[in-house]
Amino acid sequence: MENFPTFHYNAGYSPPYCIFQMQIAPPQSLIQALKRVMRPMVRLMLRKGITYTYFADMLKGIFVEIADNEFKIDDKPQSDSRISLLTGVHRKDVRRLRHQSLAHGSDLPEAISLGAQLVGTWTSQPPFCNADGEPVPLARLASAGGDASFESLVACVSKDIRARVVLDEWLRIGVAILDDQDLVHLCVNAFIPRGGFDEKAAYFAHNVHDHACAAVHNLTSDGPAFFERSVHYDALTPASVVQLREQTSRKGMELLLALNQQAADFERSDAASEEQHQRITVGLFFYTEASEESEAGS
Repeated sequence: MENFPTFHYNAGYSPPYCIFQMQIAPPQSLIQALKRVMRPMVRLMLRKGITYTYFADMLKGIFVEIADNEFKIDDKPQSDSRISLLTGVHRKDVRRLRHQSLAHGSDLPEAISLGAQLVGTWTSQPPFCNADGEPVPLARLASAGGDASFESLVACVSKDIRARVVLDEWLRIGVAILDDQDLVHLCVNAFIPRGGFDEKAAYFAHNVHDHACAAVHNLTSDGPAFFERSVHYDALTPASVVQLREQTSRKGMELLLALNQQAADFERSDAASEEQHQRITVGLFFYTEASEESEAGS
C-alpha cells in the first residue's frame, strides 16, 4: 500500500488551515499479528452474542479514550478534531464519546480482589501454609481450629465479611472443597474458578490485559524488556502433550507459590516505604490444538 496524504480542516481557526499528515501504511507483519490475536477474541464474542456492530462501537470509545489520555502534545488539552485525526473516528462521535464515562476494568472487582488476598494469605503465611507455601487444610470454625481455621483466615484479611459467606461462594465456584471432617481445602489449581462466569471473565480481563501490555511494551519500547517467553512444538502425540500439560501444571504451580510467598514478604516489608508502589502480574499458560500438518493429513 502506498503512502497517502490526509487533509483535515479545522473550522476553529481563521483563516481556515489544513493539517497535512503523511499516513504511513502499518507493517504487514503487525497487521497479520493483530489478525491472529483477534481470532480467539472474535470467537469468544460470537459465542456470547456480541455482534460486530456492538464491538465496533465499543472499540470507537477505546480509540478515543487512549488518544485523549496518552497522545497529548506537551500536555496540552486535546481537541475533538485532533482526536478525530488520530483515530479516524468521526468528530461527532468523538465529542459524544469523550463525555461518556468509560469503565476501564483495570482492577479486579472487590469480591474477587478479596478472594485473591485470601488465596495469597493462605499460600504465604503460617499457620495457613507449610514452609513450601503449600496451603494446609483449615478447620472451618475458629472454635475447632483456632488460628489455623478458615474463619481466622478471613478475619486476617477483612473484618467486614463473614467467613461462611466466602466459603459458600468458594464452594459454589470450585475454589475450595469441604471434607467430611469439616476441613476446608484450597484447590491450588483453581486460582481461576471453575464455575462463575463473571469471576472467570474478571481474571480473563486482568491476565490477558497485563500479558498484552508486556508484549506491546516489548514490541514498541527501547527500554528493558519484560520477561515473555514460550516453548512451542507442533509434532507431538496426544500422550506426550498430556505429560507436558501435567508437568507444566505441577512445576508452574511450584513457581507461582514460591513467587507468591516472596511477593507477600516484600509487600509487608515495603508497606512503610515512601517510594511509589507498583503492582505486578506473573502468569503461566499452556495451550494445545491440532497442528496444521495433522489437519492437512486428516
